[in-house]
Amino acid sequence: MALMVVPPGEVAVIVTTLEMRERPAARALPDTDLRLVRWAQPDPAKYRALFRRVGAPWLWHSRLTIDDDALLAAIDRPETQVFAVIDRAGIEVGLLEFTHPAPNWCQLDYLALVPELTGKEHGRWLMAMALGMMWRPGVELVRVNTGSLDHPGALGFYRRQGFMPVLRTVETFPDPRLNGVLPPEAAPHVPIL
Repeated sequence: MALMVVPPGEVAVIVTTLEMRERPAARALPDTDLRLVRWAQPDPAKYRALFRRVGAPWLWHSRLTIDDDALLAAIDRPETQVFAVIDRAGIEVGLLEFTHPAPNWCQLDYLALVPELTGKEHGRWLMAMALGMMWRPGVELVRVNTGSLDHPGALGFYRRQGFMPVLRTVETFPDPRLNGVLPPEAAPHVPIL
């Protein structure tokens, strides 16, 4: 058994890649007051605010550390679709983003809700909406990555939706709480070293 030392000031995450190779059978959608709104040309500041809102508890930082040009190159392109999840009051409470890098497959980039909405069937609704859009004609594969710093139920959730784990990797990165990208109180379940 090998242990890998993670340098001080860094965080390590085990990333599991999952794939779905067949379009899932249609299921009844859970009731929800939420709705999806497409962001055809996302504003970088608005996108980052929502990304931080849904991702800070899990140390999501990648889209917060790149400049506007790099962010827009990732999200404002024909093969990528970005949606905000909106509640009854018009507040953005979730994010859905996916990319079709080639006509025959799709990458689920981000699927997240604010922590207050977890465990209330809203995730199942959001996933059903996502799968309906990602499995367009010609798609043979949908892929997603989840990490050990994501919500503890994320891996099981993806598996219950029909995704199968195919690869496990380890990623290390500078702790975004130490360089001010995220506040020190983000992800209290992950110790700052």
